[in-house]
Amino acid sequence: MKITFMGAGSTVFVRNVIGDCMCVDSLSDAVVALYDIDPSRIEESRTILDAMLKTKGVKMKIECYVGVENRREALRGATFVVNAIQVGGYDPCTIIDFEIPKKYGLRQTIADTLGIGGIMRALRTIPVMDSFAREMAEVCPDAWLLNYTNPMSMLTGYMLRYTPVKTVGLCHSVQVVVDALFGALDMMEYREGAKSTVAGINHMGWLLDIRDKNGVDLYPEVKKRVDAYIADPTKLDKVRMDYIRNFGYYCTESSEHNAEYNMFYIKKNYPELIERYNIPLDEYPRRCINQIDAWKKEYAEMLENGVKEHNRSHEYASYIMQAIVEDKPYQIGGNVLNTNHLISNFPEEACVEVPCLVNGAGIHPCRIGQLPVQLAAMNMTNINVHLLTIEAAATHKREHIYQAAMLDPHTGSELDIDTIKKMVDELIEAHGDYLPKFN
Repeated sequence: MKITFMGAGSTVFVRNVIGDCMCVDSLSDAVVALYDIDPSRIEESRTILDAMLKTKGVKMKIECYVGVENRREALRGATFVVNAIQVGGYDPCTIIDFEIPKKYGLRQTIADTLGIGGIMRALRTIPVMDSFAREMAEVCPDAWLLNYTNPMSMLTGYMLRYTPVKTVGLCHSVQVVVDALFGALDMMEYREGAKSTVAGINHMGWLLDIRDKNGVDLYPEVKKRVDAYIADPTKLDKVRMDYIRNFGYYCTESSEHNAEYNMFYIKKNYPELIERYNIPLDEYPRRCINQIDAWKKEYAEMLENGVKEHNRSHEYASYIMQAIVEDKPYQIGGNVLNTNHLISNFPEEACVEVPCLVNGAGIHPCRIGQLPVQLAAMNMTNINVHLLTIEAAATHKREHIYQAAMLDPHTGSELDIDTIKKMVDELIEAHGDYLPKFN
C-alpha cells in the first residue's frame, strides 16, 4: 500500500497524519511518498518521520519527491493521497489577501474559507489540484484523495464536479464540536455517552441534535447558559454562541472563522461589535507568524532531544484508511457533493458536510433531509460564493469573480459594487503568476 502526501512541507500535519498511520498495524508498513516543491521543508518532514519510525519500531518506508517534474512518480500507484498544500504560502499570498482588502476598508479574521481571501485562495489552488487530478487519473486512478486544504467546500466541490478523482474533504471541527460547546458552557458532565448529529457545510455545519446518554435533549440547558457566556467580557468564541441565541443552533467552526462568514459582526460603522464579541481581526497573519516561530523552536528541540511518543490524533485520515483497508466500518463527518439532495433544501451542486459511513467499499454519505429553514438560509449565503468561485475557476471568466465577491455576505455588506470590482482587479494583478488565467 502507498500513501502519498501532497504538501509535505506542512511538517506538523505530516507528523500527525503519518504518525497516526504508524499507530495502525494495517497501515504501518505502507510506502509513504512525501511531495512538496520546497526541498528544505520536505527534508524536515523526512527527518521527523525517520525519528518517529525508530521510536515506533515499524517498517514504514519514507520516500521524498521534490518539484513538479517528480510529482507523477510521487502519485504513481498510490492507494490514498492526502492533500495539504498552500499555494502561494503566507508570503506573498496571505499577506496580499489581507493587506489589499484592508486598503478598501474590508477587515478579515482568517480569510481562508470565505470572503475575498477565501475566493482568492480557491482560485490559485484549484488549478494546482486540477493538475493533481489529471495525473492521478493516469497513475493512481483508484486512489482516494483526502483533502484537508481550504477553502474546503470550493476545492472539494470543484474536484467532485470537474475531475474523476474520488475525493472527500476533511476538517477536524466536526469531531470536536460537542467538546467545544460543553467545555465553554461548563457542561462536561453530560459528555459521556452523548449523541449528536452534525450537518451543513464546512466550517458552518450545524449541531442539529445533542442528547445525553439517556436520550434527553440538551439544547434547552445549552440555551439557558448562552446569555451569561456572551455577557462575560473575558470569554472568547462568542459569535457561534450568538448563533444559538439568534438561529437556535451551534456550529462547527470557531468564532474567529464565523465572524467573517456573514454580514453581522465585522462592520466598520459598528466598531463596538469587535470588542463586544472579542473578534480577532487579522488573526490568520498573526497565527502564521507565531506558527513559523514555534515550529523553528520545536524542530531545534527535536534535533537535540529526539521525538516525543506520538499518540493517535483525532484527524480522520488514518481512520478512513483503516476502515477501507480492513473493511472496518467507521463514521466520519465528510465534505461531499450534495448528490440526490443529501440535504434537501440545498442545490445538488453544493458541497455539503454530512455524516458518512466508511468501509471496504469506500465512503458513503448519509441523507440528512431538510435543514431548519434559517440554517439553510445561512448556509446558502456561503454556498452562493462557493458555486460562483468554482464557476470562475472552470470558465476563467473574471465576471464570476466579481459576482462571487459581490454576493459574499461580508464583502457585499461593507463595499459598493464598483469598489468590489476595483479591489478584485487589484488582487488579481498582485497575485500575478498565481492567477495566470485571469491576468
